[in-house]
Amino acid sequence: MSGPNQLSRRRFVGMGIAAAGLSGLAACSKDSSSSSSGGKVTLRFSYLWTGQEAKALESVIKKFNQSQSKIVVKGVSNPDAQAQLAAMTGSKGAFDISDNFGSSTGAWAAKGVIKSLDDYIKKDSFDLGDFADSTMQQCRYDGHVYQLPIAVNNSALFYNKKLFAEAGVQKPPTTTSEWAKAIAKLTKTDSKGRLTQLGLAGASGAGADYRLLGVTHGGKWYDNGKPTPEDPGNIAGANFYVDSVIKKYGIKEIERFVSGFGDYQSPQNPFYQGKLAMVVDGEWQPSFIKDFAPDLDWGVVPVPYPDGKPELAKTNLVAPGTFFIPSNSQHPDEAWEFMKYLVSKEAMLSFTQALSNLPARKSLLKDPAYHSIKNFDLFLDLLASKNATSIPSEPSLAQYTSDLATADDKITRLAKSPAEAYAQVAKAAKSYG
Repeated sequence: MSGPNQLSRRRFVGMGIAAAGLSGLAACSKDSSSSSSGGKVTLRFSYLWTGQEAKALESVIKKFNQSQSKIVVKGVSNPDAQAQLAAMTGSKGAFDISDNFGSSTGAWAAKGVIKSLDDYIKKDSFDLGDFADSTMQQCRYDGHVYQLPIAVNNSALFYNKKLFAEAGVQKPPTTTSEWAKAIAKLTKTDSKGRLTQLGLAGASGAGADYRLLGVTHGGKWYDNGKPTPEDPGNIAGANFYVDSVIKKYGIKEIERFVSGFGDYQSPQNPFYQGKLAMVVDGEWQPSFIKDFAPDLDWGVVPVPYPDGKPELAKTNLVAPGTFFIPSNSQHPDEAWEFMKYLVSKEAMLSFTQALSNLPARKSLLKDPAYHSIKNFDLFLDLLASKNATSIPSEPSLAQYTSDLATADDKITRLAKSPAEAYAQVAKAAKSYG
């Protein structure tokens, strides 16, 4: 249930390789003077996307440049997030506008390296009401708006219809008890007891998306700015996976089985190959299936909710891709004008379609342009759900996420129970400040 997360759609190819990223940013700074001929302002847009995603973004840039005569945007792909942050701490900025995930908002706002957008929003009477509430949760910090969302990720439960029919599972699960029964029926072993098919696991590992399971069980990872790893829902979510998969089939055998999985973004993906009957994955997966496994008979449903708690139906965890203006931008006013265009309906529709991501604007969720992607409407519906949520972007989020990852590994390997592992995180969280 783990596998490629948010980063899988952003291709942070150079993350951690600061030298390459910094040289690219330096080149961007040298090539982009404060103004170009004819009095136009040259705006430096350093973005983290690469490949086809960068190509789609360059198309948006081109249309903006053609739409007006005062600003020329020059885009440069710099997929090194560490170099991005380093460039934001100098006195003279290497770029004027950039992108990241909403999860960066709290830490960067607290450091003072990104500008509040409040004054621009007020001056232009810019309407935030069309953005999905769950996306704006991560764009705010301490009551102020620092970023605006464009492309959104969420997840749902994919299932192999052929394997369901063979196992006699009549319908996809709605509740966690149905889910547990389906996992058992859809798991197969050979004469030696070795797994040949697993009802549920990650596409690239033995673990689970414990953050998602926590919220689908009614948990919260923050409450009023404070980490809450020991929320009963978070523990219940982890226990569900441990009891239904890890303890039942054994971590060593599961790890042996998943070690033979093929590449995620290829025809050898274990879900495409029938090695996994169910997998929790993101809204980009329908397009991947079309490209890599067009003959696969598959379906997708919301992640099941706990028995007796229908109010938690369609709970999903949202991760928005966002735009921000660094505090050391040399042209913040022009950057704001470009940002407004980037998150406009036209640009957002074009860009998110190219990435097979969700649009952050509620008014686009019913747009027929997305109907060409099989089963994509489910993800649009989940984003519109009252139970769509995101993990608040607090200054402590990076350290908290790291500590949770350590706890998750202990849980998956049965080194600690979920209650014990998350108690350790709660203890560590007291020092976050």
